Amino acid sequence: MGFVAKIADFFGGGAVKTIADTVKDYFPPSMSDKEKADLQLLIQKEESSRQERLLVLANEQDKEFNERIKQLEGTASDLKALPIIGPVIIFARGCQRPAWGFATMLIDYQVFSKAWDVSGDEQLKALIFAINLLVLGFLFGERAVQNVTPLLSQYFDKKGRAE
Repeated sequence: MGFVAKIADFFGGGAVKTIADTVKDYFPPSMSDKEKADLQLLIQKEESSRQERLLVLANEQDKEFNERIKQLEGTASDLKALPIIGPVIIFARGCQRPAWGFATMLIDYQVFSKAWDVSGDEQLKALIFAINLLVLGFLFGERAVQNVTPLLSQYFDKKGRAE
């Protein structure tokens, strides 16, 4: 989820309504119901306008960041200009996800099928765990890793105590 989407998700969760409801408790008792409703509507409109400006600024920041990355790292069209090495680099960049994904899958298979015995080497276990976190985080996102990490930690802790 991008930065702008996270902001929209946050504000879409009813932050404006919550602010207006909180302020409503501090209205003077002498205000009529119509005056309270008008003031509450005015607060909601102003807060919505402020949030809209914030989203526009966040979107501009996101565009600037992407443009900076293009300038620093270049684009695929820049690499196409290089006669032989350009297509090779484009191919290598495109292979990153599948290569690391399949390599991690192979490592996990070897470890879990006990073809590779890593039970006595704590450093190797930690390395395999780190590789899994990095690759799975890259492939499936941070939220997926956060959900799975406690289960993996629990598994490796129990497995380490049993051996």
